[in-house]
Amino acid sequence: MSELIREIADDDFVQVVLQSDRPVLVDFWAPWCGPCRALAPALEAVAATWASRARVVKLNVDTSPISAERFSVHAIPTLILFKGGRAVERLLGATNTAEIARKLDHHIDAGANGEREHGTGRA
Repeated sequence: MSELIREIADDDFVQVVLQSDRPVLVDFWAPWCGPCRALAPALEAVAATWASRARVVKLNVDTSPISAERFSVHAIPTLILFKGGRAVERLLGATNTAEIARKLDHHIDAGANGEREHGTGRA
């Protein structure tokens, strides 16, 4: 696991994700999932780029199924961006760094510039 990406569990989901003062990108994954492992370099790049403005965490759906169920994660990998304690964006399947960054840009820069969000996330 990277120094920039923290692994969390159901027990600390509320504190680390929902009560965070920064946006948090949660990677719902499992060790046996090939596409999940393939996504790791993109998540590393995103975590490095956004380290000062957002957090990236991983939640193993096999060992922490409660959070996955709570947020209707039915397939992995699923990335969900949480901001202000609520899910604001969802990406399904293996994706790339540019797509993840585009989603983060939309939500993080909008909040940083004081613009009002219009609920366009598909979370």
